[in-house]
Amino acid sequence: MTHESSASPLIYGGGAPSPRAALPVLPPLALYIHIPWCVRKCPYCDFNSHTASPELPEEEYVEALLADLDQDLHAVYGRELSSIFFGGGTPSLFSAPALGRLLKGVEQRIPFAHDIEITLEANPGTFEQDKFVAYRALGINRLSIGIQSFQQDKLKALGRIHNGDEAVRAAGMARQAGFDNFNLDLMHGLPDQSLEDALGDLRTAIALKPTHLSWYQLTLEPNTVFWNQPPTLPEDDTLWDIQEAGQALLAEHGYVQYEVSAYAQPGRAARHNLNYWSFGDFIGIGAGAHGKLSHPDGRIVRTWKTRLPKDYLNPAKSFKAGEKALANDEMPFEFLMNALRLTEGVEARLYPERTGMPLDSLAESRRDAEQSGLLQVEPSRLVATERGQLFLNDLLQNFLT
Repeated sequence: MTHESSASPLIYGGGAPSPRAALPVLPPLALYIHIPWCVRKCPYCDFNSHTASPELPEEEYVEALLADLDQDLHAVYGRELSSIFFGGGTPSLFSAPALGRLLKGVEQRIPFAHDIEITLEANPGTFEQDKFVAYRALGINRLSIGIQSFQQDKLKALGRIHNGDEAVRAAGMARQAGFDNFNLDLMHGLPDQSLEDALGDLRTAIALKPTHLSWYQLTLEPNTVFWNQPPTLPEDDTLWDIQEAGQALLAEHGYVQYEVSAYAQPGRAARHNLNYWSFGDFIGIGAGAHGKLSHPDGRIVRTWKTRLPKDYLNPAKSFKAGEKALANDEMPFEFLMNALRLTEGVEARLYPERTGMPLDSLAESRRDAEQSGLLQVEPSRLVATERGQLFLNDLLQNFLT
């Protein structure tokens, strides 16, 4: 459901000369739910995740999530959810009854689209057949399984708690539990990884016939163990060979690359992520969750929630840690930093539709990006060239003010 606006007041902000119009149609609405606990923190991970205690505060956390959602409801009244994504951490550490109470509470507050996509992140070390059958019965209809590698030495280097056999079994158990739509998360560019190592992982993953593969290069992020104690990673030439050969292998088996690191069988692209990359709206609830909501008057507000679980669960502290209304001069970069990750980009009309800014306000920056060979000369679309995909940060510099 969308809001219609009978008037189009103009909004000025951020010192930019271009006016911003009210939004006649609001974008699709999604919900991101962050569950911040893991069995063990991985040395490469910079997400808001925390080592779980023997007993998780499931009931307390579910109550907090719903109370957090209540505080955002005023901004989404009359809309419906097109997707829900349980991220973490490891959401599959929570029991089916706890997730069931949460989903029921969410649906009582915001109606679900008839074809809603509900994704749960899970790790092979947390797979229990009965639990996942129960998840499917709740209406969770998509899994994202964190494999990373099937090779024991690589899994050990990454600090993963599962082994290769458990990873293979997890995919089979997902299908047996009724999940005909699931993603496998796989990394490349791992410590001491060869081209054949990387392609071996990909071949094993493809043989499991997932509908979607997230295949991305390991990067060293600040505030991680790997950042402070860097492992030996493959040389640039090897990384380039892995990327080229891996993409060819995925294409050969019918996986279409639709984003920098996302590959899917036809019609199986992740709806939740497509909404995010095309500047859709999403509520973020849970410790450290981020959200972005558009308002009919043209305001677009980003929010972020209290990061530490103990603070999030403290009734004396606010769920919301901060919020920021986007200014006019921030819109080009905010919109395009995600949209240009899509290999086919987005229709150009989506820019004014989702930002309230006139398309011609991009004209000079588009022309510069086209002349540098980073943006395709295609008036009806905003889409990076192959070179632009490889040098996305350079492309986005054209749209910074």
